[in-house]
Amino acid sequence: MSRAWIVGGALRDELLGRPVTDYDIAVDGDPAELARALAAELGGPVFRLSESFGAWRVIDRRGGRVFDFSPLQGETIEDDLRRRDFTVNAMARSLPAEAAGVARGAAIASEGGDLIDPLGGRADVESRTLRVLGEAAYEGDPLRALRLARFVAELGFGVDLETERLTRAAAPRVPDASGERVFAELRRLMIAPGALAGLDVADRLGLLASVLPEVHALHGVEQSHYHHLDVYDHTIEVLERLVDLEGAAAGRLREALHAPLADELTRAQALRFGALLHDVGKPATHAVREGGRVTFIGHDRLGADMVKRICRRLRTSERFSAFVQALTLHHLVLGFLVHERPLDRRAVYRYLRRTAPVEVEVTVLSCADRLATRGRKAEQAIAAHMALAGDLIEAALDWRESGPPRLPVRGDELARELHIAPGPELGRLLPKLEEAVYSGEVGSRDEAVALARTLLA
Repeated sequence: MSRAWIVGGALRDELLGRPVTDYDIAVDGDPAELARALAAELGGPVFRLSESFGAWRVIDRRGGRVFDFSPLQGETIEDDLRRRDFTVNAMARSLPAEAAGVARGAAIASEGGDLIDPLGGRADVESRTLRVLGEAAYEGDPLRALRLARFVAELGFGVDLETERLTRAAAPRVPDASGERVFAELRRLMIAPGALAGLDVADRLGLLASVLPEVHALHGVEQSHYHHLDVYDHTIEVLERLVDLEGAAAGRLREALHAPLADELTRAQALRFGALLHDVGKPATHAVREGGRVTFIGHDRLGADMVKRICRRLRTSERFSAFVQALTLHHLVLGFLVHERPLDRRAVYRYLRRTAPVEVEVTVLSCADRLATRGRKAEQAIAAHMALAGDLIEAALDWRESGPPRLPVRGDELARELHIAPGPELGRLLPKLEEAVYSGEVGSRDEAVALARTLLA
């Protein structure tokens, strides 16, 4: 009969008192047989994860657990553990090798067999230290170097000095992994409680320069006297302020931000990528004008193009890519409206129309951006910006719930009334009529047709 062990992160998290829902099972035998038996026991689906490694996954829908079964790597469980990434993930505990035993043993892992810990993983968990299992661990999988920064973000652990050295040496090889795998690690890093600490380690050890060179290039780019930091440090502070705003969100705003977007991310989680990438166009647009004035004209448009290329490289979904592109393109819009306060309904409509479908998120991002800009006349500028954003966020939430204003006349009917063919001319009229409806200047069909005739003339 096959022998089986719980290995890796489940045991680490158990020792830390963290909830455990994902279990890696190493099997000395055929993992497919045990996986299928467990799926039948739990009444959940089972499917092959990897042809080359022989891995299988079982999903326990009732219990909210996931079991991944893999063949033992090496002749013994100790050999298998030595081939893993970090000491805290190189522990094992034996399981009964029958379906009911695996399900029961995973649920009460702490009551299972003795901990198998040949590499000091438990001591490193207790000291909260990440220690790589030698240079060969990174050679076996170049993505493991980036995983180190992700574990810093998720676990709050420190990194031992030799691991820092080995990680710095391995960092240039991380892009050898597929874009999907790189993005999966970045995604988990960015949504973790310690995302800022994880990014700091990634930057310090050369990982950020390897996987997001566009962000690393922000280092040392000076800004105008309205800023107190260079572009990189400003970007990190924007992310920090965004996390604070996200935590303070309540009511309708919280509900909107926590709606799912794409790539297993909520809109709030994807917004963190918007904060990280919103200024990537600045180095290429940096200029110094007369009197030493620093400008970045066009960095929003260039940045959006760069974000598109980054997302293509990381193989993200089109929906995620379009979301972060729109945030980058529109992150300056609200700031330019501050000097036009108070805004009338037409101006509010134009803001919402221009920034949709990220009208809510880009308003939040602009607040984080403004709070992280504390140079000359900062307090006055921040107060004015936040006051306007408070008004616009309510309008944006209404827009998100109800959509653009509905015209009291259909486009084809309007074309007949005006004796024009449907086409670009009609397309230019409709947004102007929508604006008039939003502002309350048009309420009926006759008023809409009359205004259209005036605009056409």
